[in-house]
Amino acid sequence: MSELKAGFVGLGAMGHPMAAHLARAGLLQAVWTRTPEKARAAAAEWDLTPAADLADLATRCNVIALCVPADADVLADVAVIARHAAPGTIVVDHSTVSSVTAQEARQRMVAAGGDFVDAPVSGGVEGAINGRLSVMVGGDEAAVARVRPLLDCYAARISHLGGSGAGQNAKAVNQVLVAGIAAAVCEGLALAEKLGLDGETLIPTLAAGAAGNWFLDKRGATLLRDEFSVGFKLALLHKDLKIVRELARSAGTDRSVIEKALADYAVLMAQGHGDEDISALIRLKRRPGA
Repeated sequence: MSELKAGFVGLGAMGHPMAAHLARAGLLQAVWTRTPEKARAAAAEWDLTPAADLADLATRCNVIALCVPADADVLADVAVIARHAAPGTIVVDHSTVSSVTAQEARQRMVAAGGDFVDAPVSGGVEGAINGRLSVMVGGDEAAVARVRPLLDCYAARISHLGGSGAGQNAKAVNQVLVAGIAAAVCEGLALAEKLGLDGETLIPTLAAGAAGNWFLDKRGATLLRDEFSVGFKLALLHKDLKIVRELARSAGTDRSVIEKALADYAVLMAQGHGDEDISALIRLKRRPGA
């Protein structure tokens, strides 16, 4: 791939800033999303010729990044790309889906003369905006090397973890840790409130010791202020954890953290909080059983 011509599909909270980094690097040729006005606005923002549809984008680009909500979206998009893209086109998928989906998507792209790299990310909206994401990559080594200039635009760390699906398996592990850490932080800070501790003083104190972590640093103060629109939607983590549960079930490992998080987020979703950040879990920690 002598000249990288990038397309980006999916312009949500993560996808939009990631695509913006590609635009600033001069690599972005086209964008598309299922909301036409959003795609047109982004194309205008970055001075791009609007893509008529995904098929049009596929004909104009030789590497196409996806950042879409679900497994079905990935497979549907890959089906269109495989039909219309030139041989040699590589799809780089930043969505969080199952490793089985990643392997199926790669088979479709390889059959069409291209390739597919699963490359889910971690680092939150802040990481996407600041170009400091951790990218967990699975796929053919040569394909990964060819798309490295794209990943470099928004990654602080790029780790090639193995063949197709390895990136998604790593993201599954990541989501277990995210769920467990979020639960611990929310439970601890709910207790801190009840004990009358000052969060402004407490949080940096905790962060300086063994309890320090990304979630406490980025979400501790906001969750104490009941600000739950700052990051990763809890309904999306619930979706991810259902994938993780099946992986853990197949692997035969303990699922205590997974099952508890699934149950808690299901309650919050039923209460209408699905679009809030996962730090909204403190609602249940303050009033267990509510």
